[in-house]
Amino acid sequence: MICWWPMRILLDECVPQPLRRELTSHDVRTIREMGWAGKKNGELLALMSGAGFEVLLTVDQNLRHQQNLAASGVAVMVLVAPSNRLVDLVPLIPGVEAALSSIQAGDAVEVRA
Repeated sequence: MICWWPMRILLDECVPQPLRRELTSHDVRTIREMGWAGKKNGELLALMSGAGFEVLLTVDQNLRHQQNLAASGVAVMVLVAPSNRLVDLVPLIPGVEAALSSIQAGDAVEVRA
């Protein structure tokens, strides 16, 4: 199932920027584009919430264990792949779209091949 409403998604610094082209039905921005490069995860989540972002797309599998996502007001989607190269992440997009249909603030969801 594809999410039928556009979500505001932020790509983490560790996710290749061209991945945004695979999520055309959503408002996808990058950390660099927002001027948030180098921000620590806690500060980043607060900035995201204040800017209306709903989901952080990352490959950082530790982030959800290091932050209080329930209090952050945003969800985190972790892409689990052999690497963070575009060729390894693109096949996960159908799973990302499916997860976006039910993800809620405070959730931490893993998407695997």
